[in-house]
Amino acid sequence: MPGLTPCADAETTRKRLRPALLAALALATVALAGCATKGPLHIYALPAGGERAIVDRGEIATLTQDSFLGPADRVTGFAYDPFTDHFFLRLAPGNAIRVVDRPARKIKREFEIAGADLGGHGGDLAVRPRDGHLFLIQPGRAELLQTSRLGKVIRTVSIAGAGSRFDGIAYDAVENHLLLLAEDRRRVTVHTPEGAFVRELRLAEPVGPGLGFDAEQREFYAPLPAGGIAVFGTDGRRLRTLDLPGAFVDVGPRSFVRVF
Repeated sequence: MPGLTPCADAETTRKRLRPALLAALALATVALAGCATKGPLHIYALPAGGERAIVDRGEIATLTQDSFLGPADRVTGFAYDPFTDHFFLRLAPGNAIRVVDRPARKIKREFEIAGADLGGHGGDLAVRPRDGHLFLIQPGRAELLQTSRLGKVIRTVSIAGAGSRFDGIAYDAVENHLLLLAEDRRRVTVHTPEGAFVRELRLAEPVGPGLGFDAEQREFYAPLPAGGIAVFGTDGRRLRTLDLPGAFVDVGPRSFVRVF
């Protein structure tokens, strides 16, 4: 059998290298696209008060994370974005956002949002993981303010069929829905990102302010007035109670690949 010519030998080498090159390109594409690989669920609770840390409960241990809050800072909303591994803290009077980078343990950025409520109430906020958009409660109005993760105002979302005051908000990343805790702190209404009413449920007892949602397990997390964090099913029943000191709570999977 005749030996391979130089051209044929080069082509054979290219074929051998092709799978490795394709794998490397695939990994690079994932990293550049910012597709987060899901890790274990973590529960993040922020106690009331001035200078305090964020409590991080994972599968193995409960740790603390710097919040960089000072004695004069008053938090009105708290959210976690698993794609960036960042915390979003909404500060009174309601237009200031502080972004904390969890792995780097530092303030990533701070900005103010034009048009956000300045009545001193502020209100909760939620993050849509796929694009980092923020949804901010506008106290006393049946609407939300939608912004980019950098605070650029995108639009006002009019909320249908849910009253005009909300005490908590979360985002269902699986069904792509907004979840709003009503003024009575038991009624939770479900809406499209455009604000259309989808359905509602009633929690077994009052909670909040504040709301978190595990989209994979379909469970709601909310602080209890007497302390601790309650976990509710989609039928409104309390499933369990977590011994965590949280005035605010959010949950999310710890991602292995981040969007910066």
